[in-house]
Amino acid sequence: MATRESGSKDLTQGAIGSTLLLFAMPTLASNILQSLNGSINAIWVGRFLGAQALAATANANIIMFLMFSVVFGFGMASTVVVAQSVGAKDIDAARRAFGTAVGFCSMLGLGVAIAGWIGAPALLRLLATPQEAFDLALVYLRVIFFAMPATLLVVMIMMGLRGAGDARTPLIFMIVSVAIDLVLNPVLILGLGPVPAFGIAGSAAATAAAGFISLIGVVAFIYAKDMPLRLRGAELRYLWPAADQMRVLLGKGLPMGLQMIVMSLSGLVMIGLVNREGLLVTAAYGAAQQIWTYLQMPAMAMGAAVSAMAAQNIGAARWDRISRITGYGLGYLLAVTSAMVLVILLFHEPLLALFLGDNQAAIAAAWTMQLLASWSFIFFGCTMILFGVMRANGVVVAPLLILIFTLFAVRLGFYHLAYPVLDANALWLSFPVGSLTALLLAAAVYLHGGWRKAKLMAPVHAEQCRESVNSEAEPAGRITPVG
Repeated sequence: MATRESGSKDLTQGAIGSTLLLFAMPTLASNILQSLNGSINAIWVGRFLGAQALAATANANIIMFLMFSVVFGFGMASTVVVAQSVGAKDIDAARRAFGTAVGFCSMLGLGVAIAGWIGAPALLRLLATPQEAFDLALVYLRVIFFAMPATLLVVMIMMGLRGAGDARTPLIFMIVSVAIDLVLNPVLILGLGPVPAFGIAGSAAATAAAGFISLIGVVAFIYAKDMPLRLRGAELRYLWPAADQMRVLLGKGLPMGLQMIVMSLSGLVMIGLVNREGLLVTAAYGAAQQIWTYLQMPAMAMGAAVSAMAAQNIGAARWDRISRITGYGLGYLLAVTSAMVLVILLFHEPLLALFLGDNQAAIAAAWTMQLLASWSFIFFGCTMILFGVMRANGVVVAPLLILIFTLFAVRLGFYHLAYPVLDANALWLSFPVGSLTALLLAAAVYLHGGWRKAKLMAPVHAEQCRESVNSEAEPAGRITPVG
């Protein structure tokens, strides 16, 4: 891959297959590390604090995902503008977009933290969290909310760096974050050495410490290396959200954020239904979720890589490369996710035992979930690739409508119709039914091709600005998650 500046990769030149793979691998590694960290934390919680604590974290993690969704859309909108600007070789425009996103995220993160701390009990009650897990979940969730501003800022900064073609720096600081979390978790949970035992609050505190330290480290690294997105002198004013940049963030970011929120709300509804099946099923679902997180990682990593690469090529007016970027993305996704599903199904018992110990009843319940639902993530991944390419041109509404329809009308509709016959199995089978429907609809929108006429999000000169304004009314532009 050609390099423009230190830390910025040119994704508009060279062989598409190898360039995409080399760009996606650090993001996939980052996501796997993050998932591995969460899984190891769940092992600590489940094995040393019991099934009630594991059920508590399962409920709290769904809410955390909802909070991340608040900034995901703005981060993705910023990533696309940064990528298009870098593709057009307009680094100042990339810095303006990045500065507005970081400044806005800082204010938003603080608001989310305050609202989350106050509203945590109501959120857990809304989830019908089992009473025996409620107090543990509340403690865990409130500590996580305290760290939310730093955690969200790290996510925003890493997304911006990937838009500039830099997947290496986010990987470096994901390694730092995971290392800190892994070391502190057992120390704070069990009270090793002179440190008192904090139980489940210790697990959350370890995650919080990792977030704050990573934020300080990545900011220092960006300035030490004089990376393209660093802001100096007069450029620091870009941190105050500018009106024109906010129009893009809100106009495109809100639908993208709503896409993640729709996924989060679907998760909230699902865990609410799971909770009604009893504590054992809730604990089994928590273990299954840990494994499913890994199945989503290739989709989120390759989707993000495809989106950034497509956006740079759109910014450089290299539309001749877009279809091949999509094809390579789908091919890599199918190969990796299919292999992971096979491994997870073959070795399900030792994997589930990591989280559930020797609780054979919970392992049996989780195995049923895995068998019926795991392969749905192949469909999910292909859908994320198609959404990612369309998102690269600012297409944000149709995928949102597809998700709303499939996650609620299709998935929940199937559950309610099938539950009298299949009992809890209707929950697990609703995953592949919804995912396949979403893939078919996404493919129809992509193949129609109208999304190619949508608004260019990062106009470079006056003529492109006029084209952008004129294309606001393009129906295909009203189209496009989990990162």
